[in-house]
Amino acid sequence: MSSCVFALDGDMAGYDDDLNDCEVNGNWTPQEKALHEARLKAKAKRRLRKSSSRNSTSDSLSESGELLPGGDSPKGKVNANDRKSRTGKGRGLPKKGGAGGKGVWGAAGMVYEVEEPDAKDPNYDEGDTVYATVVPELDEKLLEKTVNPIVKEYFEHGDTKEVQALLKGLNLGAHKFEFSSLALCLSLEGKASHRELTSRLLSDLLGKELSQADMARAFDKMLKELPELILDTPEAPKMLGQFLARAIADHVLPMAFLDCYKGKVDCVHARAALDRAAVLLSMKREIVRLDNVWGVGGGLRPVKHLVKEMILLLKEYLVSGEVSEAERCLKDLEVPHFHHELVYEAIVMVLESKGDTAIHMMMKLLQSFWKSGLITVDQMNRGFQRVYDELPEICLDVPHAHSIMETFVDLCYQESVITKHLRDTCPSRGRKRFVSEGDGGLVKN
Repeated sequence: MSSCVFALDGDMAGYDDDLNDCEVNGNWTPQEKALHEARLKAKAKRRLRKSSSRNSTSDSLSESGELLPGGDSPKGKVNANDRKSRTGKGRGLPKKGGAGGKGVWGAAGMVYEVEEPDAKDPNYDEGDTVYATVVPELDEKLLEKTVNPIVKEYFEHGDTKEVQALLKGLNLGAHKFEFSSLALCLSLEGKASHRELTSRLLSDLLGKELSQADMARAFDKMLKELPELILDTPEAPKMLGQFLARAIADHVLPMAFLDCYKGKVDCVHARAALDRAAVLLSMKREIVRLDNVWGVGGGLRPVKHLVKEMILLLKEYLVSGEVSEAERCLKDLEVPHFHHELVYEAIVMVLESKGDTAIHMMMKLLQSFWKSGLITVDQMNRGFQRVYDELPEICLDVPHAHSIMETFVDLCYQESVITKHLRDTCPSRGRKRFVSEGDGGLVKN
């Protein structure tokens, strides 16, 4: 094998001499010249490979094929900071053309152009992408489970803005009108104050979360379901008629809503509800009257309004003498914490009245409220104590207030309306008896 290599080298050497002669004479052809340059580059590479095993920092080739001397590193030692190739491959130029490196974007003075985004890139972003939370639409069953707690909680706090905020977070979709129908159904089963709150809620939600068309669909559904509603609420037609009249007065429903049903309703209960609404709307000063169509709504009304209602209640009782009607009216007020005002106003009427009729009637009324538990012992004591404290001022208008008060207190104690302690704390007017005008104002002992 070695003999063949030596023979080849000898032939190549002879060939080189011939090429050198041709070069001297200037008789080289282009093919011969190219072949000569290629052989020089191959020879230089072979020398580089042989020396790379002994010295990794040996000479490298330039682009012209000439052998360049190595760096300043001592022979046989590797310079870690040398940017030239250590494998002997490449053109012998610095890596990345002198650019790059740790914390470096590129060569100094290099300007990067804006690259078009690639749609196939996994990190591709279309640009102006808007992300939003998708809330699934509620079906009928889930809608009822979600809305009922909201309405019942509203009956406790009475804040329509909180209900509006909760509805914004729900996707009711095509079943938006059913919120109104569910609120109406719950209010029919509740108190008068709940129905008043429902009317206010529908008025406040109009134009914000519910439209007039949604309200109309809700009332239309209620009219169709009246045969089923009267099973639980016998007065449902009457109440729904009041709801209709109040909604039209509050502009929740259009004024022509009732005209759409003339001659088109076969259900007896639906006709009763529509007739009730028409009668309420045809009354004089209907807007003022319909504002109180559900009566007084408990603590939601001003104190002055509650006082007027209680005075009116007592005056009607003195005229009619019906204890049951007075008891019903007091329950409709839904202010058990304010019943002491009724006791106070009843006693004041007794003091300002003439004759014994008012004394016995008021005692009978308070006795009935006491036995039924409608007025508690705390409310009864507080009402009497208020009169005790203001008795000196009442005497300015009613001179015989002390004697009337003592008579009424004794009668209430005999009928077990008040306690013995409350009777004993009743103030009595002291009597001063003088001996005569000429005794110098001496008081007789």
